[in-house]
Amino acid sequence: MSMMEMGIAMSKTILVTGAAGFVGSHLCERLINEGHNVKGLDNYYTGAKANVSHLLDSGSFQMRRHDVAKPYWEQADEIYNLACPASPAHYQASPVDTMRTSFLGALHALEVASACNAKVLQASTSEVYGDPSVHPQPEDYWGNVNPYGERACYDEGKRSAEALFYSFRQERPLETKIARIFNTYGPRMQINDGRVVSNFIVQALNGEDITIYGEGNQTRSFCYVDDLVEGLMRLMRSGPEQGCEPINLGNPGEFTILELAEQVIKMTGSSSKLVFLPLPADDPKQRKPDIRRATVNLGWEPKVSLKAGLEKTIDYFEHALSVGGTVAKPARVTKVAASAQISLAG
Repeated sequence: MSMMEMGIAMSKTILVTGAAGFVGSHLCERLINEGHNVKGLDNYYTGAKANVSHLLDSGSFQMRRHDVAKPYWEQADEIYNLACPASPAHYQASPVDTMRTSFLGALHALEVASACNAKVLQASTSEVYGDPSVHPQPEDYWGNVNPYGERACYDEGKRSAEALFYSFRQERPLETKIARIFNTYGPRMQINDGRVVSNFIVQALNGEDITIYGEGNQTRSFCYVDDLVEGLMRLMRSGPEQGCEPINLGNPGEFTILELAEQVIKMTGSSSKLVFLPLPADDPKQRKPDIRRATVNLGWEPKVSLKAGLEKTIDYFEHALSVGGTVAKPARVTKVAASAQISLAG
C-alpha cells in the first residue's frame, strides 16, 4: 500500500502560476494546508496580493512577481499553470497580451517542467468549445469557435496552449495534464470582473438594477471554487494514463441566467429590478460539462450546491462592500475593460 493510499501525503514543492488570482489563491491555500511547500508567480494584472497575504506567514509559501510570458526558472515537483486573465473585461482589454500569456506562459511552464522532471497541469477552459452545437460538451467535441472576434484572443489562446501541451508530450517524456475549467465562482472573485455571478451579487447588494444580456435563457453550470480545486488536485495526482486527454471540470447542474438572477435577489433580500440588454457577440447560449471522464478516471464530482456556494460568495461580497468595496481589483483596467459588456462566461 502506497503512502498516499494510507492517507499520508508526501510533502512536495509545487509551483503555481497565477497564484494571486481567484482560483490560484484557493489552490495555494489548499496545498499549504496539506503540508506542501508552494511557490507562487503572478504579475498582478488580475491577481491581488490581498488574496495570498494570509499565506505568507505559513513558512511554506513564497510569492514572486513575474510575468509568465517571460522565461523563468523554479525547481518544483509539480507545476499548475493558471496564469491568464479569464474575464472578458480583462482579456479583451489587452488581447495581444492575453494570447502571449496563453501560449508563452504554457511554453515556459512546459520548459521548466521538462528541465526539472515535474508534472505540469494546464488550466484550460470551457471556452475552447466556443458557442457549442453539442450539449452537454464532452472532451472529444472540437468546438464552435470564432477565430476572428472579440473573444478569440482568449478562446484561441487557450486552444493553442492545449496544442502546445500535446506537441510537447509527443516529443519529450513529460507527464502533462489539461483541465478544461467550466464556470467557477466563490470568494475572492473581483468586484469588477464582469462575470455573471459576481456582477449579480454586487448589483443586488447595492440595490442596483441587475443587467441580463439577451433574454436570460442562456444556460450555465456553476462550480464552487472548492470543488474545482479538488478536481485540479485529483487530476494532478492521477497517473500518466489519466493525463493523455483533456478533462472537463465543472458542475453539470444547469441553470438559466434568469434563474440565477432570481436566486441572487431572493438570497440577498434585494429590491433590484431586472434590466435586459443586447447579448454580446459570440457569447455561448449553452454551457454544461459532460464530466463522465472526471468521474470515472478521477472519482471526482462537485459536492457544493449552487445555493450553498452562493451563500458563501454573498457573505464574502457583503463583507467586502461593508468595508468600502475593497474587494481585490486588478492592477490596471483600461477604459475598454471598464466599459466591456458583462459576460455570461465566467
